[in-house]
Amino acid sequence: MVRLLSLMKIPESISIHRYAPAAVLRATGPDARTFLQGQFTNDLSKIGPGESAYGLWLDRKGRVMADSRVVQGDGVSEFWIVSTFSPAAAIGSHLGAHLIADDVEIADETAAWRGISLVGAGSGGWLASERRPGLSFPGRRDAGEGWEWIVREQDLAAAVAAVSGARELSADEVERLRIASGIPSVPADVGPSDLPNEAGLDRVAISYSKGCYTGQEVMARIRSMGRLRRELVRVRGGGPLPRLPAALWRGDRREGELRSAVGDAGGFHGLALVSASSASAGVALALAVGSHPTVEITGAL
Repeated sequence: MVRLLSLMKIPESISIHRYAPAAVLRATGPDARTFLQGQFTNDLSKIGPGESAYGLWLDRKGRVMADSRVVQGDGVSEFWIVSTFSPAAAIGSHLGAHLIADDVEIADETAAWRGISLVGAGSGGWLASERRPGLSFPGRRDAGEGWEWIVREQDLAAAVAAVSGARELSADEVERLRIASGIPSVPADVGPSDLPNEAGLDRVAISYSKGCYTGQEVMARIRSMGRLRRELVRVRGGGPLPRLPAALWRGDRREGELRSAVGDAGGFHGLALVSASSASAGVALALAVGSHPTVEITGAL
């Protein structure tokens, strides 16, 4: 397998990043789809073998517990729950709390899997060009084309050989791509104290036409009211990168938090969750109460 895949050159348009997924859980059993559908914010009834949906796991108040891709396995009763950043413990605990009489088994297999992000034009086509081990699905690293390829530990050598020659991105480089693209990270940018709508995740992760799921009533209420107290925005800061999360101030009033950031020439770029009244391009905020403003909001997501 290693020898075969290593002969198939990856296109120069694709860069890669190797990492350890935060969560890889396997859900099996006759009730697996029905159970997950009743917890997940997106519609799983529309996916088939090898297909996936991106969505969230919410509490009853609509707060974001975790995000993931749910990938259907080869059979109708097997699903994989994969997250780049949300811990397996958070997802497993959430699902376990709602698992009562359903005929479903959930196994945490995170330790046995490794991931490769493919960023760039043609990444999806290259992955689909032949049968490859593991699971693959669209990524959330960049606004352009990108895919995630996760494999079991025993298949890692073959996967690494397959992407040999591709430019390898550092953790800072992929974080810079994500922030520049305005893609929220869960739970860093939006988590258990936040609503998905505040980070624009309702546009990509929530179905308003599927059946009931935990937190659905809150999502429907927010959609009908159309008002939010806070908003995740892009920011640019001067000086050294602060310890995150970092409070943001407008005079003596706390306006929000810098949630994620990466250093850049002369400062940093990041994403901040701020009050709706301050979520406008050009607004300047400070990193300490009463201090000179050094963080500027550069735009919405």
